[in-house]
Amino acid sequence: QVWLVESGGGLVQPGGSLRLSCAASGLTFNTYIMGWFRQGPGKEREFVAADSVSEGTTYYGTAVRGRFNISSDNSKNTVYLQANSLKPEDTAVYYCGATRYGGRYSSEAQFYEYWGQGTQVTVSS
Repeated sequence: QVWLVESGGGLVQPGGSLRLSCAASGLTFNTYIMGWFRQGPGKEREFVAADSVSEGTTYYGTAVRGRFNISSDNSKNTVYLQANSLKPEDTAVYYCGATRYGGRYSSEAQFYEYWGQGTQVTVSS
């Protein structure tokens, strides 16, 4: 059985930073592309970032490019999302996902096979 468990969310002031983690089990980590999506109140799920270890490539959504950084630690089966310069509009539940579809498909939620339960990020003063 595959498990993806996110952690690291919380309340942060505008301009602050958070580091989200997603620990994976039950899958061969380095054969999957790991991604982060988010869903704000009343909004659709939005692509944030993806890390394709096999392709040696990372992808970012336009709203977070230059502020967020995705990385993976294969020895720990964990993917991280370093979120910097946070804005109130970054407030959302952040979800970790796993897919075997690379390239442009890694930014589309419908191609993800597995999802975590989500972690809340609130950016507010």
